[in-house]
Amino acid sequence: MKIDKKVILITGASSGIGQATAMKLAGKGAKVVLCARSEDKLEKLKKEIEAEGGTAMVVTCDVTKPADFKNAVKAAVDEYGAVHCLINNAGLMPLSYLKNLKTDDWEEMVDVNIKGVLNGVAAVLPTMIENKEGHIINISSSAAHRYFPGGAVYCATKAAVKMLSEGMRQELAKKYGINVTSIEPGAVDTNLFNTITDEEVLKQMEGMKDMTTMEAEDIAEAIYYAISQPGRVNINDVYIMPTEQQ
Repeated sequence: MKIDKKVILITGASSGIGQATAMKLAGKGAKVVLCARSEDKLEKLKKEIEAEGGTAMVVTCDVTKPADFKNAVKAAVDEYGAVHCLINNAGLMPLSYLKNLKTDDWEEMVDVNIKGVLNGVAAVLPTMIENKEGHIINISSSAAHRYFPGGAVYCATKAAVKMLSEGMRQELAKKYGINVTSIEPGAVDTNLFNTITDEEVLKQMEGMKDMTTMEAEDIAEAIYYAISQPGRVNINDVYIMPTEQQ
């Protein structure tokens, strides 16, 4: 779809991939709805977008709370008339070895990485179905394809998002005109790694410091590619890796 003047709701917009994507899409003429828990960071981003001539609004939202997500969609529809695209970007990656029983981290990943995505889908589907158009972008991961040490639960959550995306595409694209894409990046230079507390995993990942990772802007480009296609084209998934990552 042409994204000029389209309304695009982005979760996890306060940093990383979400922030870069908001800047990219606003620069292409989209009206971006910035969602995250940190209102201060969102307001700063909004000012940056508007300084560049873009259009943005801020809605604080905890994706684990269905009411927050519904409020975000309602605010966007009230302000702009519709939500044409949802980018389910918010996510966590507190990797740990199962034997260390960091069960709070497991549950938080399930709550944010899976339930948060489902909350977004539930909130936005009614308006998209009514309008018979839309695009839902789910940020999965290369971790959906293969396990890596310390990633059992994280990989499982991202595999769930990948499979959910395909099920959504088959149920929603043909009947309601709602395209669905799973974006599956490898290592990206974001603050996701800062959520890891397992010392064994951190030591295991020391070698990654010598690798040139992708930047958040690289993933924003992939997202723009997926949503800028004509309605007759569905980009099912984008599996994108750093050149140096095995």
